[in-house]
Amino acid sequence: MDFELSEELQALQETCRRIAQDKVKPRAREIDASGEYPQDLFEVFRDAGLLGLCIPTDIGGAGAGITGLTLAIEEVAKYSNTAALMLLLTRLPTGPVMIAGTPEQNRRYVAPIADGSKRAAFCLSEPQAGSDVMGMRTKAVRDGDEWVLNGTKCWISGVVQADWYTVFAKTSDDVTARNHDSITAFIVERGWEGVEVGSTDRKMGVRGVDTGELLLSNVRVPAENVIGEVGGFQLAMQALNAMRPIVAARGIGLAEGALMYATEYVKERAAFRKTIADMQGIQWKVAELATEIEAARLLTYRAAWMADRGQFTKEFVPFLSMAKYHATEVGVKASNVALQMLGAAGYMEDHLTELYYRDAKQLTIVEGTSQVQLGLIARGVLAHDLWWD
Repeated sequence: MDFELSEELQALQETCRRIAQDKVKPRAREIDASGEYPQDLFEVFRDAGLLGLCIPTDIGGAGAGITGLTLAIEEVAKYSNTAALMLLLTRLPTGPVMIAGTPEQNRRYVAPIADGSKRAAFCLSEPQAGSDVMGMRTKAVRDGDEWVLNGTKCWISGVVQADWYTVFAKTSDDVTARNHDSITAFIVERGWEGVEVGSTDRKMGVRGVDTGELLLSNVRVPAENVIGEVGGFQLAMQALNAMRPIVAARGIGLAEGALMYATEYVKERAAFRKTIADMQGIQWKVAELATEIEAARLLTYRAAWMADRGQFTKEFVPFLSMAKYHATEVGVKASNVALQMLGAAGYMEDHLTELYYRDAKQLTIVEGTSQVQLGLIARGVLAHDLWWD
């Protein structure tokens, strides 16, 4: 058993930490205030080779896997979850293609993500189908060598910036069907007729990467743009399972950033003839959060290691879901405690604590809510996928 990162991963971590401190940290507040997409950071990530971390070398990526991307996101999320989301979007929409796509699909669509010439987004949720994925109503009908797609996707991160989309749609005759072979994944290009970005959302946090709707009206998709098999619902689940440590990394990084910020403040803030950091109650909160962050890190690094080994099928779900559940909940807890440690000052925009507080909550909702993760973990225990003898 070895808990040390390889020399290559240590070097990657150090590079990402330096970029986060030098480039991301100074921009965090401005990005949140303006809500404008930080193209400058995208270019920094591109020039540093961070956009292809999880993409194999044979299609132009760095080959650092999910573990490498997890490490990068953790460092960036210490200062900006918007910037961390930009890195996450190099894996979420490309995951299904890398898992089940053809060599041509990978060459045409995934390779340009690695070099930054293209961006993509993941379209699963719908107005009436969030956690209830099988409730989707977007319909795909076969017409010769093409499929015709109609429907509305929502809550899509990066919808405005994307050049192509991974879109899940019902391919069964009955759009209300709930059997797993009724859903199929498609690659849909932004420039095709009938593809339109709808309204964008007004978000509490994680501003700067637009979230919004994708409207599909009689969009004709060539058959070669089907990802994997027709009726491949499990592809959606496997793609999301493999993402658990990547989302968890956003929670770990946020928690670390919030606790470090608050710790430096209480060491300097005088009260009752000593500093706030001298008070045992504050020390216990710092210790509690530090312990929970380290526990989340171990869960997350293990999950990333498992995902890189292809262990993201049903029997491994409890371990992956634990990482996402615990790390994102720790992010929420740390942001809350850190803000409280600063008192009234922490509630003001003079300090990053209020930004951490707003950004954190998104993490327990996206890509499977905390409640969905708990259900998956429990199901794994009941099925003995997670068992101790």
